[in-house]
Amino acid sequence: MTLWVDASSGASGDMLLGALVGAGVPLEVLQTAVDAIAPEPVGLRAEQVRRGALAATRVHVDVDDSVHHRTWRDVRALLEAADLADGVRATALAAFGRLAVAEARVHGTDPEDVHFHEVGALDAIADVVGAAAGFEHLGHRDRAVVVSPVAVGSGSVRSAHGTLPVPPPAVAELLRGVPSYAGPPGSPAMELCTPTGAALLTTVATGWGPQPPLVTTAIGVGAGGRDPEGHANVLRLLVGETAPHHAHPHGTDDPLLLETNVDDLDPRVWPAVIAALLAAGASDAWLTPILMKKGRPAHTLSVLVSGSRAGAVRAVVFRETSAIGLREQPVTKHALDREIVSVEVGGQPVAVKLARHEGVVVNAQPEYDDVARAAAALGRPVAEVLADAAAASRRFVTG
Repeated sequence: MTLWVDASSGASGDMLLGALVGAGVPLEVLQTAVDAIAPEPVGLRAEQVRRGALAATRVHVDVDDSVHHRTWRDVRALLEAADLADGVRATALAAFGRLAVAEARVHGTDPEDVHFHEVGALDAIADVVGAAAGFEHLGHRDRAVVVSPVAVGSGSVRSAHGTLPVPPPAVAELLRGVPSYAGPPGSPAMELCTPTGAALLTTVATGWGPQPPLVTTAIGVGAGGRDPEGHANVLRLLVGETAPHHAHPHGTDDPLLLETNVDDLDPRVWPAVIAALLAAGASDAWLTPILMKKGRPAHTLSVLVSGSRAGAVRAVVFRETSAIGLREQPVTKHALDREIVSVEVGGQPVAVKLARHEGVVVNAQPEYDDVARAAAALGRPVAEVLADAAAASRRFVTG
């Protein structure tokens, strides 16, 4: 399953809310999440509008004027204390964390002390938390989320920091390393992508590029607040299933090899990453130590997965590691027929995996977890129990 976000005309928090509602996410899902965190009343209201020649959904965030300029520390405390689903909280924390780091970099301050100004206002908190709830409702953590190159606009914009060039420095920082451009021909000289929109897109995206092959099941068109002449100020969201005959040249369930080089991930995280990849459907995953440019030690993460599960595995790679790209190629795999039998060591059962070639058993390997369990139950060294289990397994091997 795949989500494709068309941000070729721009992106903002309210545009994402409108696209999510237009794609079928109930407004109540967004409102419930917002109610869980908003320290003051915030109401969401959907309206059908036109932007240029396109019909679109506009989600209004109705709030009273607020004088609070919250820091990242304040916003994080609100999110951590709110009664939110874990996935919604994680996405919102990640988006606001990106905003804090970007603002700190461009203004030379500590992320903890960043005052979000407009971004810290109630309507922006509602945008981030509402969008996080909408993507969670669509199951984005188990889907590929592909985003088009992002239109950022041109000219200048007024902000709490005075007049800034477009894209504003925080937007340029947030979109570092991902494709963006000024906008389609004829775009007005205005801000097309807001910091909130950039933070949300870079948080949920698992890949960047044109629409992937998919059978579309739902379409949402979200409207921005402005309606400039000659420009449809909208963001589109396509929800669908990977097109079976286009998944890759060799068929949906043929194996793919996905690889990426990573040099900036705490090595203690890797076991959890491998486990998450296998849980997502990878048939195998492994690390290879490498040496990158400037002598930096790194690892190549390699994942073997069927085409039908590739989207979920890509999502894990981008969510759980610092990778920002993947190499992918079809591979040919020859697998022996397998079956599980059981032997006993000291009265303890141990599973044995048999491998057959043309009907003949050519390999018999005791399962290590069973060996370790049996060794603990018998009070014997693992190496001894493994040797006994291997000896008991030889009767299954022909020749």
